[in-house]
Amino acid sequence: MFIPMAFRPRRAFWLLATGILLALGGCVEKTPSTLERIKEDGVLRVVTRNSPATYFQDRSGETGFEYELVKRFAEDLGVKLQVETADNLDDLFNRLNQKNGPVLAAAGLVASEGRKAQARFSHPYLEVTPQVIYRSGAPRPTRPEDLLGKRILVLQGSTHAEQLAVLKRSYPELQYEESSAVEVVDLLRMVDEGQIDLTLVDSNELAMNQVYFPNVRVAFDLGDSRALGWAVAPGEDQSLLQEVDRFLDGVQENGTLQRLKDRYYGHVDVLGYVGAYTFAKHLQQRLPRYEQHFRRASQEQEIDWRLLAAIGYQESLWQPAATSKTGVRGLMMLTQSTAQAMGVANRLDARQSILGGSKYFALIKEGLSDELLEPDRTWFALAAYNIGIAHLGDARRLARQEGLDPNKWLDVKKMLPRLAQKQWYSKTRFGYARGGETVHFVQNIRRYYDILTWVTQPQMEGTQIAESALHMPAVIKEKPLESLPN
Repeated sequence: MFIPMAFRPRRAFWLLATGILLALGGCVEKTPSTLERIKEDGVLRVVTRNSPATYFQDRSGETGFEYELVKRFAEDLGVKLQVETADNLDDLFNRLNQKNGPVLAAAGLVASEGRKAQARFSHPYLEVTPQVIYRSGAPRPTRPEDLLGKRILVLQGSTHAEQLAVLKRSYPELQYEESSAVEVVDLLRMVDEGQIDLTLVDSNELAMNQVYFPNVRVAFDLGDSRALGWAVAPGEDQSLLQEVDRFLDGVQENGTLQRLKDRYYGHVDVLGYVGAYTFAKHLQQRLPRYEQHFRRASQEQEIDWRLLAAIGYQESLWQPAATSKTGVRGLMMLTQSTAQAMGVANRLDARQSILGGSKYFALIKEGLSDELLEPDRTWFALAAYNIGIAHLGDARRLARQEGLDPNKWLDVKKMLPRLAQKQWYSKTRFGYARGGETVHFVQNIRRYYDILTWVTQPQMEGTQIAESALHMPAVIKEKPLESLPN
């Protein structure tokens, strides 16, 4: 075909450009999927909440239902887990939608209609029921109309806030507030103390925390049960979501999920004094079996054997086979890592547990700041044995900020419960901790130690100790804990 000269350069350019594009097209690499990037980087980045039902740190390290589950997912993928905590629910979803941000949210999230624009949700792994919570002694609400005229506070950005917004359409007089400065534990505490009349929480979080708030009660369920799911950012990339669903379906089938549910929600440890008479009976029936081991540990570590025995009683009621829901075991309730570090081959062997636990306590006490002097140093060591040195440091820093003495147990123990309150733990280095439990832990040990000191006078040995103890419950009750040196 004849092509006029004027058109030949244009045609040549077109042919050249087309050839370049075709050549380049064969070299363009396919954009990796989210799942492929995770495996290439070797890291799964997860955002969660710092709360007892999701993720927090205790003396065993990182823990929490969501953490334990997502840790298994990372192991299943063959990558490392990197966890970050959001300040509130709005912040959580904002982070999930950030470029180069976390790719997965594992935070006890209800897959509600209002959240579908913010994320895509996995298959459900836990059913929960939204519940209206009130204070014992107050009139019990039994229906939505009873919410009118009440002081109600819920988490900002929560599905409970969504529920109340819907309810307000039918009851315009309904008033409630949302806050991003609190967590579920704060809401329950505020109801328990009468600061607010009502709140809404999910049934699983109430089950975990109710034992710490004796005045909170369920008024009624607000709606049907709902599913919790993990969330990924919206978009067409389904790779991570499909892998999450595969994993959650698998742990449902093999029983792993149920074991975690039983561990975190099936029962809750109840702290507190078990009664002078019960303690006296255990002095008679149990302590004689292990007293020689406590005395040997006392000689090795230069710590009063009765204090070591008091720790053992608080931990296990002097039961060598005791096991907690978090996996600590034995008479002194040692973690696996602590047992190994202390040379304990069998945590269920009473002698090994006592010697290992005593050695661990002595190391903690020795490692405390030189600023801490006796007798406070001992109480601080007990607190660190329970909650960890890191969280204890946070409480001391809070005490200093409040103008209190960070070297005095009486001052620092006032700060420890704040580690469970978001307005305070959000300002600390190591975040949420059950500081209130630690205060009870130390108080109980001091009480048991006081009793042991009273009944184990130099002239009393063996059965004489127990016989004396069985006749002293009234004396025990009359002697206040704070009579001990502080």
